[in-house]
Amino acid sequence: MNTTPALVLRRLIGLATTLLLAAFVVFAVLSVLPGDPAAVMLGVGARPDTLAALRAEMGLDRPVAVRFVSWTGGLFVGDFGVSHTYGVPVLDLVLERAAVSLPLALLAAGGAVFVGVPLGALAASQRGGVLDTVLMALAQVGIAVPSFWLAIMLSLVFAVGLDWLPAGGFPGWEAGVWPGLRALFLPALALALPQGAVLARVARSAVLEALHQDYVLTARMKGLSKGAALWRHALPNALIPVATVLGLQLAFLLTGAIVVENVFYLPGVGRLLFQAIAQRDLITVQGIVVLVVTAVVCINFVVDLTYLWLDPRLRTRGA
Repeated sequence: MNTTPALVLRRLIGLATTLLLAAFVVFAVLSVLPGDPAAVMLGVGARPDTLAALRAEMGLDRPVAVRFVSWTGGLFVGDFGVSHTYGVPVLDLVLERAAVSLPLALLAAGGAVFVGVPLGALAASQRGGVLDTVLMALAQVGIAVPSFWLAIMLSLVFAVGLDWLPAGGFPGWEAGVWPGLRALFLPALALALPQGAVLARVARSAVLEALHQDYVLTARMKGLSKGAALWRHALPNALIPVATVLGLQLAFLLTGAIVVENVFYLPGVGRLLFQAIAQRDLITVQGIVVLVVTAVVCINFVVDLTYLWLDPRLRTRGA
């Protein structure tokens, strides 16, 4: 019996519950911080009337329960507050910066898959051989190398030395798709190579396990070549652990690129979060954290649905 709708409904309920709990945790953490958040934002030299006005604007003069209900209700209608530093709604500010961070994350994730999965499968097909040893050694180096160091090296080589690509900044998508992609290429590469190394190791382990399954051995006994059995049977059935890791990586890439965005002076969400923390703009920090949690939960929901697509057994009650 097909149970896909029931499974999707359970996932949706879990998603909504997680988002509500995440909102509560974010609100609680900021509420129990020592000191007055308004005083933290304005600094020690703030005038009493200015401090009182900001406290009223942030709702700090109301009971905690009322503030939580009011803030949570605002989240449902897209009201994340107004940035104290920029004077614009936090949601508008984040969406503007997401026009840089989201393409960057997608390019990096796509590059990681393009590099990591085929190399991991290739290494698994040559288990114990020279190629396997070399590829896994390179993957280990890729995992160990920090993204920010790799970003600096790529900038020195391809931007400063060869002058092939811009060293930093973002021209805006209004300048054209190609100039925007050129500005994102080196940052995406700096993020993709370490993540691709992780995917290569995961793909190798998953493919090695799949190669010893009965369906692959049966295909080989029927005369299917080793390469065909690898790419047509083993690799597709090894994609579930790869999808799991890729979902975690994409969630990391959305905001984990703070250092890389600063290296290349990209006006993304990661850099916005860094600037908001430095400027003590707690309203913006709170809004970004909630939106990031929402993005992470939604990505995990998509990964769960991907499991159902990759493995039909999960769509039946007897799975």
